[in-house]
Amino acid sequence: MHKKLLLSLAAALLASTAAAGAELEVATANLSAYIDPGRDHSNVGSQNYVNAFDPLIAKDYTKPGAEFSPAIATSWNQVSPTVFEVTIREDVKFHDGSLVTAADVVFTYQRIIDAATPEYGSIKKQFFNNFEKVEAVDATTVRFTTFKPEPLFETLLNAQQGYIVSKAYVTGLSGDPAVAEVSDYEVFALKPMGTGPYKITAFQPGETIVYERFDDYFGDKAPLEKFELRRIPELATRLTALANGEVDLITNVPPDQLATIEGNPALKVEGAVTPLFHIIFFNTQNPKMANPKLRQALSMAVDRNLLNEALWLGKAVVPPNHTYPQYGELYMPELEIFEYSPEKAKALLAEAGYDGSPIRFDTDPVYYTNGLLAAQAIKEMWGAVGVPMDLNVNTKWTGDDADMEARNWSNPMYFADPAGSFGTMWSPTGARVTGGTWKPSEAYTEMWERFRYSTDIATRKAAYAEIMAYVKEEAPFLVLYQPYESYGLRKDVSWMPLAGHIPYVLDFRAGSITIE
Repeated sequence: MHKKLLLSLAAALLASTAAAGAELEVATANLSAYIDPGRDHSNVGSQNYVNAFDPLIAKDYTKPGAEFSPAIATSWNQVSPTVFEVTIREDVKFHDGSLVTAADVVFTYQRIIDAATPEYGSIKKQFFNNFEKVEAVDATTVRFTTFKPEPLFETLLNAQQGYIVSKAYVTGLSGDPAVAEVSDYEVFALKPMGTGPYKITAFQPGETIVYERFDDYFGDKAPLEKFELRRIPELATRLTALANGEVDLITNVPPDQLATIEGNPALKVEGAVTPLFHIIFFNTQNPKMANPKLRQALSMAVDRNLLNEALWLGKAVVPPNHTYPQYGELYMPELEIFEYSPEKAKALLAEAGYDGSPIRFDTDPVYYTNGLLAAQAIKEMWGAVGVPMDLNVNTKWTGDDADMEARNWSNPMYFADPAGSFGTMWSPTGARVTGGTWKPSEAYTEMWERFRYSTDIATRKAAYAEIMAYVKEEAPFLVLYQPYESYGLRKDVSWMPLAGHIPYVLDFRAGSITIE
């Protein structure tokens, strides 16, 4: 037994030593043009932050639910329904060696609350619209005050958008007091710095990001010495790079390519149903799309189960409404608001007085896995009920264009509550309402307020059921499915997406990756 124990310890030591100098090359389908957690809520951006930044409050990312634990904050306390205080660690360092202070925490959140740039203003509306102010009580205590009682304090202080940044670093980047502070934010987005186990040492926007181990990290030591994210948008090129050993891990592998990877004895596949919906949304403010019966008809013409079988080999999840199992008590699959019925679709088109003119549908060619293929299939489905589609394939984001009529998009789950997915896009201050493609009624706003700020589960469930019924009639969007996203990797790399992360996070922290 003694000998076995020694051998086990020796093996663990060898694995640790090997990992200490390990490096990783990752090929991604897309890569960000900027890096700033406070202004980012994109799928592409989600890849970047967890390794280089930290929140006040952490969670167990191996689990889909919310089990919170200390991070930069050592403790926290809800003083009253509208006041929350956190105590921060005194030994946390930014990557330039400076210590994190209460002033940095205040700055991190206040720039969003003050909407210092339009991007921060968007994040404020979607995540922190209830936050009134953040202030330092003393050197290690920060007080958050909200306008209304806040049932999601811990959840919001765990969100990526609140990862802590350095006030002195950000505001000193321009080096010119005459330059407006907003210029510092723009520079920071190109020269990011956080507190995480890895520091970003090189960044070419849209091309590469290089991370290296930060030896003064306050938590568990990073397992990799260095890793690089490299954008390779073409799937065939990513597959070839993996097969040739040029990269160690690739993202966004569609199901029909999994056998190619699995047929190589040096490679393997990891994947999971992603906490994100692929959706179609309609520009209800465009005159052609103003009639909800037309939008209902277009939704009913889409066979979502067929899309799942054809594009995802049945691995995706087709939901009955905008709901996820991760919602726990608020998961309500009994609310069936999406229906496939070509016959009803044709009847609704007649009732809507549809004139037979083409509907413009916009899609990016590569941003979403299977996004273009899904759009092409939906074109056939709409055609089957008498609606021609003008398929507009463009890398430019057109979601806020007045002449856009419909397009595909994704709706991530940023945290395990309807407010963290449905709310970020479809609440009265969500992205599609503020983006101008949907204008819900005052009654809807009242439903949302009742749902969002209640601490009673029964009240929240009843309000969310009302919201889903309203969405069924208004049909501003159709949820297609939760995609099953796959990754190809070398067989000696042990890594997989964790159930508790937001979509597409590439977590290479301690405990998340090992290389044999």
